[in-house]
Amino acid sequence: YNEAHVKVFEEERELTMMLMVDISGSESFGTKNQLKSEIVTEIAATMAFSATQNNDKIGLILFTDEIELYIPPKKGKSHVLRIIRELIEFKPKSNKTDISQALKFLSGTQKKKAIVFMISDFITEDDYEKTLKIAGKKHDITGVRVYDVREEKMTNIGLVAMQDAETGETQWVNTNSKNVRFEYEKYYNEKVNYFKDIFSKCGSGTVSTRVDESYVTKLLGYF
Repeated sequence: YNEAHVKVFEEERELTMMLMVDISGSESFGTKNQLKSEIVTEIAATMAFSATQNNDKIGLILFTDEIELYIPPKKGKSHVLRIIRELIEFKPKSNKTDISQALKFLSGTQKKKAIVFMISDFITEDDYEKTLKIAGKKHDITGVRVYDVREEKMTNIGLVAMQDAETGETQWVNTNSKNVRFEYEKYYNEKVNYFKDIFSKCGSGTVSTRVDESYVTKLLGYF
């Protein structure tokens, strides 16, 4: 026709989304309307339905300090509903957390590149830098940190019996003490900074959302 024509091809792409969900004891905490575990479940369900709309495969890893449940990636509404049912009903054997162990499992089971969302409070004693670095080379990983306002700062309410949700250990804490409150906040901030620094260092993204905030707004802002 004596003029140039351009043919545009649209690449067919089939993505795999993996949800890695922390179901350890520390998730059963919340002082503002909902528990962290409930928000974690809502976020995971939102991600699952968005993957279905894009016709992507979706898989699930529920973890504590061990792999509690693994559902291989698959398409379909019934598959997504099974994932959501497990998120709501599953009862873990352990209460402890090991993020490094969960990342090792991811690297061992997912040979092809996946979009990975790890949803947790990231309050853990384990060093997961090495395993995150290895997993991050193959997969596109985002850490979604869910936290409660009372975890950021200890309130002065006198002598209180506190229980560690992961070890079951109970001890009396004098919240009147400025030093106790300072050390608590210092410890918490160290965990948060470690999470942000290590994910950034390994080329992975991060989102932080408080229990009483809109996680939808946070996720939309991130994407």
